Amino acid sequence: MKSKRKRYMREAIHNLEASKIREVANAGLGRSDVLAFWFGESDEVTPDVIRQAAIESLQRGETFYAHNLGLPELREAVAAYMSGLHPKIDVSRIAITSGGVSALMLAVQALVDAGDEVVAVTPVWPNLTAQPAILGANVRCVSLVPRDGQWTLDIDALRTAVTSKTKLLIVNAPNNPTGWTLTGDEQRAILDHCRKTGTWILADEVYERLYYEASPNRCAPSFLDVATPDDRLVVAHSFSKSFLMTGWRLGWLVLPPSLMEGMGKLIEFNTSCASVFTQRAGIAALAHTEDITPRIVAHLKSCRDTLVPLLAEIPGIQVAPSRGGMYAFFKLDGFDDSLVVAKRLVAEAGLGLAPGNAFAPEAQGWLRWCFASKDKQRLIEGVNRLKRWLAAQ
Repeated sequence: MKSKRKRYMREAIHNLEASKIREVANAGLGRSDVLAFWFGESDEVTPDVIRQAAIESLQRGETFYAHNLGLPELREAVAAYMSGLHPKIDVSRIAITSGGVSALMLAVQALVDAGDEVVAVTPVWPNLTAQPAILGANVRCVSLVPRDGQWTLDIDALRTAVTSKTKLLIVNAPNNPTGWTLTGDEQRAILDHCRKTGTWILADEVYERLYYEASPNRCAPSFLDVATPDDRLVVAHSFSKSFLMTGWRLGWLVLPPSLMEGMGKLIEFNTSCASVFTQRAGIAALAHTEDITPRIVAHLKSCRDTLVPLLAEIPGIQVAPSRGGMYAFFKLDGFDDSLVVAKRLVAEAGLGLAPGNAFAPEAQGWLRWCFASKDKQRLIEGVNRLKRWLAAQ
C-alpha cells in the first residue's frame, strides 16, 4: 500500500494552478527568433526622467526604510494626480505599495477571511482569483459574454450572483485580457447593489489611463467617480502600465478612511515599505505625466489599430478593438485548446501569445496578444507568422 506523500504547504497553496502564461513563455525563453507578446508589458524602457530620479536618489544614499504608507511627497503627488482625474481624493486615503500585485493582495488580506464568499468577474488576470483562494475564500465567477469578439457584462447575472453572503466583489476594468470596460451607469448599478448587500468592491483599475474612447477625464470610467469616501470600495493602481514601469514594482491603493490604520499594519507585515529610490521615481513619473502618459496612450492606440484589422482579415478569427488596456483578445476557430495552440505557435511559428484559458475556462479557444510594441513592424510580422502557420495546418 502506497503511503501518502506528506504535504508541508497548506492545501490552498498546493492546489494553486501554475501560470499557463509562464508555461508558454518558458517554452520560448532564450530563443531570439521568437516574437514575444505573451506578457502584459511594453518592450519600451522606462522614460529617462524617471530612471534618473531613482539614480539620483541612490546617489544621495536613500537606501533606508520609509513610512509603511509611503513617502509623504509621493502620497501627496498620487492624491493630486487622482484628484485631477476624479472627484477629489484626500491624501489620507492613499497607501503606497510595492507594486499593483501587492496592492491587490493587501486589499484581499484586509477584507477576506477563510470561508468567505468572493465573486469575481472573469475572464481576468489569474492573480485576482488566486489571491482570495490563497486565503481560503470560496471564489465564484460571473463570466463576461463574447459577442462578435467583444466581451460584455450581464448586469442582472452579476446582481443575482452577489448576495448578502458575498463578502467581496472583484472587478478589473479596463479588463485584462478582454479589453472590456465598464460604463459609468454600470458602475453606479453595481455600487448601488453592493451597498444593499453589504458587499465590498475591489476595483482593479490599473489600466484606466489606457483608454481609447472619448473621455473628458482622459481615462476610463472609475468607481471613484460614483462612490463616496466611506463606501465599501478599494481601488488598486500601479505605475506599471501608464508610465512603462513594470519592473519597478510600485503601486497604490485608494481606501476608505476606516481601513487606513489597518493597511499600515498589513504593509509592515508584508513588505514593510516600498523602496525610497523607487518612490522617488514615482514622484518624477507623476511630475511628468503629461509628457509621458498621453504619448504612451497614443502609441498604444496606434498599435491596436495596426494589429486588430490585420487579425480581423484572417478567416476564422473573431476579434474586436479593445476599448481599454493593451491586448487584442481573439478566438481562433477550430483550435479548442488554447494552451496547446500557444505552445505550438512558439515552437512552430516563433510567435509568443498568452493562452485564453489562463484567464478563465470560458476563454478556452481564445488567445491574448499584447500589442504594446515600440516597433509596430513586429506586430505586422507576428500576423504574417500566424497566417503562415494557419496555412500550413
